[in-house]
Amino acid sequence: MPAKRDYKKEYRDYQGTPKQKKRRAARNAARRDAEKKGLVHKGDGKEVDHLGSNRNGDLRKRKTRVVSRHANRIRQPKRS
Repeated sequence: MPAKRDYKKEYRDYQGTPKQKKRRAARNAARRDAEKKGLVHKGDGKEVDHLGSNRNGDLRKRKTRVVSRHANRIRQPKRS
């Protein structure tokens, strides 16, 4: 039987870091902006896609578009 995962540790070590909290806040802000513009609605299956593949940049300065959940999850940035 595999060992149990320590979800609190995983959160603390990655999702709970100040850098990741800032990036999550930027993603949420982009979603709120799209909702205010009427581009997306709760439960419509759409997501706000950040254009460009710079994963370390500031998401607030990125252009966005609305795509289906499937299209957003399929698209992966090129890795070096």
